Amino acid sequence: MNQATVEFRHVSKQYGPQGAVVDLSLTVPAGDICVLVGPSGCGKTTSLKMVNRLVEPSSGQVLIDGQDIMRVDVTELRRLIGYVIQQIGLFPHQTIADNVATVPRLLAWPRARILSRVEELLELVGLDPGRVRDRYPSQLSGGERQRVGVARAMAAEPPVMLMDEPFGAVDPIVRERLQNEFLRLHRALGTTVLFVTHDIDEAIKMGTRVAVMQQGGHLAQYAPPTELLLHPANDFVGRFVGTDRGLKRLTLLTVAEAKIQSGVVARVGEGARAAWRRALEAESPWVLLLDRDDRPQGWMRVEQLAREGPLTADSMDASSPLVHYETTLRDALSMLLASAVQTAVVVDERGRYAGILTLDELGIAFRSDAEPRAVEVA
Repeated sequence: MNQATVEFRHVSKQYGPQGAVVDLSLTVPAGDICVLVGPSGCGKTTSLKMVNRLVEPSSGQVLIDGQDIMRVDVTELRRLIGYVIQQIGLFPHQTIADNVATVPRLLAWPRARILSRVEELLELVGLDPGRVRDRYPSQLSGGERQRVGVARAMAAEPPVMLMDEPFGAVDPIVRERLQNEFLRLHRALGTTVLFVTHDIDEAIKMGTRVAVMQQGGHLAQYAPPTELLLHPANDFVGRFVGTDRGLKRLTLLTVAEAKIQSGVVARVGEGARAAWRRALEAESPWVLLLDRDDRPQGWMRVEQLAREGPLTADSMDASSPLVHYETTLRDALSMLLASAVQTAVVVDERGRYAGILTLDELGIAFRSDAEPRAVEVA
C-alpha cells in the first residue's frame, strides 16, 4: 500500500495579529484518516493546505515520512499528494478520462498504463467506464463529478490525500453514499488521508482520528472518535461534539460487533408441523420464513404452524428490517424503532440469512464497547 506518515511540529501560520493556526502539533500515522473539524475560521483548511504548500507555515515544520516539505520542490510535492475539494475542480473542456489521467500524464506514464489506470479507478469509485469515460463534467450529476474528483486525486497512487469538505456540495443521500464509498475504497487502498469538515457527525464517521480545532487556530483535542465522545478534553469540545454523544457512539459500532443470534427459521415448502415443533422447543412465538436460497421472506406466528401441509410465502404475518454486518448500530436502531417487529434480520452480501439482532443485544453491544486509549498530542 502506498501510504505515508504526516507530522505537524509546532506549526503556526500568521495572518496579521491573529494566527490562523497556532502551534499545531500532531502526527497522522500511515494509513489513517485524520479529520480536522471545527467552526469556521479555526484554521482547519489552512492546516490542510500547508501539507501541499498552497499555504506555507510561518514557523514550525510539516513532515511527510520524516522529510520537511519545505525542502521538496513544490511541483514535485503536489504531484505526489492527492487533493479533493468541495468544488471538485474538474477541467470542463476535458473528458472524464482526460481529467482522471491528469497527474499520470504529467508524470509521463506510458499511454497503456494511463488507460488501464483510468478504467480501474472509474470502476473503483462506482462509475461505469464505458458510460462516462468520454463524457464531459457538465454531462454528469454532482455526485458523479465528485466521484471523478476522488478518482483523479488517486490516479498516481499518492501516499497522502487531502480532502477539503469533499462531500459538502451534494444532497444528504448522495453525501452518505459517497462517504460509504470512500470508506470502502480506503479499506482497500489504505492511503493516508487528511479530511476537513465542519460537520462533527461526518468527522466521527470518517475519521480514524479526529482533531477538533477552535477559534484562534488552537488544537483542542486529538483522539480516536470513541475517545472524543467518551472523554471530551474541555467544555468547548463537549459543546461542539454535542449532548447526544451516546447516540453518536452508535455510528462507530456495526452489526458485526453485536451478538447475532441464530433465531428459529423455516423454509418455503417445508412441513408446517416440523417448524411448529422447533418453535415450541425454542419457546419462540415467531418463526422466520426463508426461501429456497435462504433469503428472508417474513415472520410467521407459531400458531399459524399448527397444521398440516407445506409452508408458503403468502401466509406471512410480519416483516423485519434487513441489516448487513457493516450496518451501523445507529442505523439498525433507527430501523428497529420504526418497525412493527423489534428484531432485525441480518443478511450477508448476497442477501442470505445470517441471524437476527434484537434490541437487547444492540444495547449490550453499545454498553460493552471497549474504551480506547487517548491519542497523545505530539
